[in-house]
Amino acid sequence: MPIKVENVGIAVRDLEATIAFFTDLGLTVLGRDTVRGEWTDTAVGLDGNHANVAMLQTPDGNGRLELLEYIHPAAIETDPTRPHEIGMHRIAFSVDDIDEALEIAARHGCHPLRGVATYEDVYKLTYVRGPSGIIVMLAEELSRS
Repeated sequence: MPIKVENVGIAVRDLEATIAFFTDLGLTVLGRDTVRGEWTDTAVGLDGNHANVAMLQTPDGNGRLELLEYIHPAAIETDPTRPHEIGMHRIAFSVDDIDEALEIAARHGCHPLRGVATYEDVYKLTYVRGPSGIIVMLAEELSRS
């Protein structure tokens, strides 16, 4: 059976701020909607499910993020996930220029958890704490000789 990743869904505290962060990094908004009703209660498994939704896409057209800002039930604040905790870990993006990506992230108040590392002369990479505590990995592929 063929299978592919359709999207990654992320519940966020502030939909507009999160859209601004990801669109500044280069994603585009494919669409927005407000969802509610029996179909979404059934699909998501929450009674009275009601959320504002935005679908974003990477420039290559292969990656999508579905951002959800819950109206009902009320969103539950949790401590931000740490890299070694079980569960949804992070979302990773390849970037052409990690320094430029970090400047964009900084304009949104988002900074590396520790710094920028080089992995075996193949990647420069870092984890950034994004909006709503989302961990975003940024990776720049280095020239291979």
